[in-house]
Amino acid sequence: MDKDVLKSFEQKETLNPKLWDDVDGQYVLNNDVREHLLEIANTFIEYLGVDILITDIIMIGSAVNYNWSKFSDIDVHILLNFSQFPENTQELYIEFFDLKKTLFNQKHELSIYGLDVECFVQNEAETAFSSGVYSILYDMWVNEPKKGDTPDIDFDLLKEKVNQWMEIIDGVIENIEDEDPETISELVRKYKNKLKKYRQCGLEKGGEMSIENLVFKYLRRNGYIEKLYNKPTELIDKKLSMNQ
Repeated sequence: MDKDVLKSFEQKETLNPKLWDDVDGQYVLNNDVREHLLEIANTFIEYLGVDILITDIIMIGSAVNYNWSKFSDIDVHILLNFSQFPENTQELYIEFFDLKKTLFNQKHELSIYGLDVECFVQNEAETAFSSGVYSILYDMWVNEPKKGDTPDIDFDLLKEKVNQWMEIIDGVIENIEDEDPETISELVRKYKNKLKKYRQCGLEKGGEMSIENLVFKYLRRNGYIEKLYNKPTELIDKKLSMNQ
């Protein structure tokens, strides 16, 4: 197990001082950081290419909490009320926004003080499983995190579950090497969905500090999520290519 990744889950005494200013005992987002995030958010909104009514622009995740680390992403969520779209098109809009999010984040390598910035569209009716939520748009806390409220982590259980998923991912990669491109895509999609549901179950049950979510974060930080996503693509590209 990577000790550096495990240590990253420990709670800090303060919020990240590079992002947050302590004003009379109240944390507020650094103004320069806020202006940059608003500029990034507006660039992302323009990239979506559709007219939308925005409810809020929020920042969530470990960068807005006491469990921040060098691995933390700055997650910027554009909140929308999906009732502004015809009911029979809402699923299409969800798929569209998800695709645009992926393309935007792949196209742009955005960071603030070394922390990657990623943009998302979120239905305001959805629950954000984060004990820290800050409105970048209105420059105020929606849900202010409390130091000490983070539950103790069962590191033995975390290690056990991480090892299980690492073995699963290694097994998937090994077993698809001799398969055709269609089978590779189907098998990888199956395990991506399994991992996604595993994390979602944990978020709904225990929030962002659930073992399931921490397992996902660990796999992302040690490169196994990237391995599950990138290695199959490399195999498919190789199989579909012709060499002289």
